[in-house]
Amino acid sequence: MKCIYRNTYLNLGNHCVFLLQMTKRIILIASGNGSNVENICGFFEKDQKIFVVGVYTNNPKAKVIDRVFRFGIKTKVFDKKAFTNGELIDIIKKQNPDLIVLAGFLWKIGSDWLNEFPYKIINIHPALLPKYGGKGMYGKHVHRAVKNNNDKETGITIHYVNESYDEGAIIFQSRVKIKNEDSIDTIASKVHELEYANFPKVIHRLLNRDN
Repeated sequence: MKCIYRNTYLNLGNHCVFLLQMTKRIILIASGNGSNVENICGFFEKDQKIFVVGVYTNNPKAKVIDRVFRFGIKTKVFDKKAFTNGELIDIIKKQNPDLIVLAGFLWKIGSDWLNEFPYKIINIHPALLPKYGGKGMYGKHVHRAVKNNNDKETGITIHYVNESYDEGAIIFQSRVKIKNEDSIDTIASKVHELEYANFPKVIHRLLNRDN
């Protein structure tokens, strides 16, 4: 992994020891509400080794822009052209990310991204893949399908991104029971709780696995 270094000094009597602390860098990409992005930023706000170095969105009206402002992070907005012609890739490359996190980002990741950032792009999906995955299956579309099929449980899946929607290698899953009387909104709330509780921790674990 590419790393940056933070300088630390230890005063040991008459000797000063100079340390290099390896740090890790996260890029977050979202399309909409940004609650997961806000949660991740909050989780790592005081971390001394892992930093959110950039937040990007393809939606200039996305709520994520306001959500991360309080962390001193200015969200960068990009369009389809920049996303597909390599311009955004070049911008993000300069930030040397160790992990690119898709948190509610709806556009399909192309092979150019995967070749440039192999096994560095992850996504969270609001269901237990391989169920309810694929194009158009996001947010309440997923929760409605779960409700209509009378499933007894649902959950989240965090996975690596490949060239197909929601088919990358699974990193982590967490489950929650569903009651017959649960509404679509109730199901969504249960899934959000799983996301908030687990997504930052999984990111933290991935970035510390080589330490």
